Amino acid sequence: MTHSLAIDVALLVLLLPLAAFVIQIFRGRQLPRGGDWVSITAIVLSLVGSCFIAREALSVRNPGWGYRWVFDWFTVGANHIQVGLLIDNVTAVMLVVVCGVSALVHVYSTSYMHGDPKYPRFFAYLSLFSFSMLGLVLSDNLLFLYCFWELVGLSSYFLIGFWSEKPAPADAAKKAFLTNRVGDVGFFLGIMILWTQLGTFGYHDVFAAVAAGKVTGSASLLGLVDVGWLTLAGVCLFCGAVGKSAQFPLHVWLPDAMEGPTPVSALIHAATMVAAGVYMVGRLYPLFTPEALIVIAYTGCITAFFAGTIAITATDIKRVLAYSTVSQLGYMVMGLGVGGYTAGLFHLMTHAWFKACLFLGSGSVIHSLHSQEMPEMGGLRKKMPWTFLTMLVATMALCGVPPLSGFFSKDAILAACLQFGLEHKRHLPLFFVAAAGAAITTFYMFRLIFLTFFGQPRDHHKYDHAHESPAGIVLPLVILAGLSVSAGWGGWFEEMVQKPSLASYAPASHAAAALAGHGVEHGDGGHHSSAHTIAMLASLLAVALGFGLSFLMYYKQAISADAMAERFPTVYRWLKNKYYIDEFYDALIVRPLLAFEEWLARFDLGVIDGIVNWIARATVVVSDIAGRIDFYIVDGLVNWFGDSVLDIGQQVRRIQMGRIQEYLVAAFALTLIFVLTLSLVY
Repeated sequence: MTHSLAIDVALLVLLLPLAAFVIQIFRGRQLPRGGDWVSITAIVLSLVGSCFIAREALSVRNPGWGYRWVFDWFTVGANHIQVGLLIDNVTAVMLVVVCGVSALVHVYSTSYMHGDPKYPRFFAYLSLFSFSMLGLVLSDNLLFLYCFWELVGLSSYFLIGFWSEKPAPADAAKKAFLTNRVGDVGFFLGIMILWTQLGTFGYHDVFAAVAAGKVTGSASLLGLVDVGWLTLAGVCLFCGAVGKSAQFPLHVWLPDAMEGPTPVSALIHAATMVAAGVYMVGRLYPLFTPEALIVIAYTGCITAFFAGTIAITATDIKRVLAYSTVSQLGYMVMGLGVGGYTAGLFHLMTHAWFKACLFLGSGSVIHSLHSQEMPEMGGLRKKMPWTFLTMLVATMALCGVPPLSGFFSKDAILAACLQFGLEHKRHLPLFFVAAAGAAITTFYMFRLIFLTFFGQPRDHHKYDHAHESPAGIVLPLVILAGLSVSAGWGGWFEEMVQKPSLASYAPASHAAAALAGHGVEHGDGGHHSSAHTIAMLASLLAVALGFGLSFLMYYKQAISADAMAERFPTVYRWLKNKYYIDEFYDALIVRPLLAFEEWLARFDLGVIDGIVNWIARATVVVSDIAGRIDFYIVDGLVNWFGDSVLDIGQQVRRIQMGRIQEYLVAAFALTLIFVLTLSLVY
């Protein structure tokens, strides 16, 4: 594939969903079938283009393969801000994942959302969401990445709150939007640190500058500790991933996002929004120093274990899968943090297929049963055999059962954690937590399978009306189940996607000094056969333990779940209430902010409005006094003068008769009076 052809195909892949969004949002209601075929055609064509690019990447099988297209966006002073597209092996894989899952979600939605009054708008939002994520994947620089990053957040707000006429979806959309903004503040600060240090946003230019040792100095945090600018920039950039990929402590939005339509849940959890954070860490991997990677590793470790334990007690089928997603994202982040670059991105790819299958499968159950509560289910494998088989396959892949795809990717992460722990003994607990998390994953996922599809129906009325979903729902499930089985075979991913090295960006004269100075080259983790063997055995043991306990508790019922809850009431209460994180945020942040808001409202009403109202009343009084002065004094004086002139005029008019005889008599009288007066005086 030539450079120009690859760029042209990538542009089509990016712009087709945008064109579908524009058509749907303005003309969707006037089109046949609400215009769903417009969005489906666009994303399918994007998938074809993505496969075209991926085929080229597979045929070359060179980690350094790729094309860049850059152009000047705008100029600020002497700074030329450039944006563009980047096509390489990581991009090729992610394009197929995003377009593949999105296309299947589009097809699935034609049945699931049929009859919804906002059906055309739903497909418009799906197209906007796909465009946003594809732009994020194809971006060639930090500024373009940030633009699409925020557009992904906006799209998720539209889709999570799609049924905004209901309070719960509206609140969930606001919670997701605001929580992500917290992480995005850190993300923006990280970008700005690199810009002020280097004066460029382009990935290649930033990597080359870091490799050449141009990021120097340190920042003092609260006067307590000095942190290198590169480490600080890396941690700030990771804050964006903490928000988007729902890492502790900003994980709280993702379970509530289940209030949106089930196809939205599948799209968010599998290939778009939550994948953005992990993809960003992988894309900017050369920037993260060892100190930043330790922060990343432990954040992922805490998240993986923390979310997995919450899923044990959840009863809403979609919330179980939501916490499973949070936990698996923790695995991916932990893998990247310990140096398992390939392992973390590999699990991102495989997880997209089986998690999309699980969410769409849960949607099939909800569509049939009109309930999301697992205690109201049971025995559905006979009523919904295709949904059961596909969800079972996806569950086995998620748990890491060989030879399904999840086995290879999760084993790679465990091996990376073990290798890192063997190299740095104090970090060996990362491996044990990861292995325990694998057992917990198997336990709660087979709990979901047993409660939903096995045993006797617990709600006979709903069970009697249950039925297998239509072909528009089943077909995507079958395709995703097939990918859940085979996506990890052949070792093609490890060959295509290898950890980038700063040495490839640094000039020969600077490479050794730069890498020694910044220490950003990390052990790849997981490439030693002993670590792989031990990790594989630990993974299989974890699966066996998790399945065995779940089988005994929820299939055989040899162990009573209720009895265990009563025996450990404190643990159960903490897990059931999600460790009270939401309550903690409510008490620490939400309520104080609301109280402050109420105080500001009272201050505004009592003080600001009081002063304004007093000034208004005083102005009215002064105006009244001024009016009276004007009316009685100023106008009165003017009127008196006018009246006086009129009176004089009236008196004068009386002697102005116009008859000459009277004038002569008056003149004679006045002359006589004058003469008499003079005679009296003299």
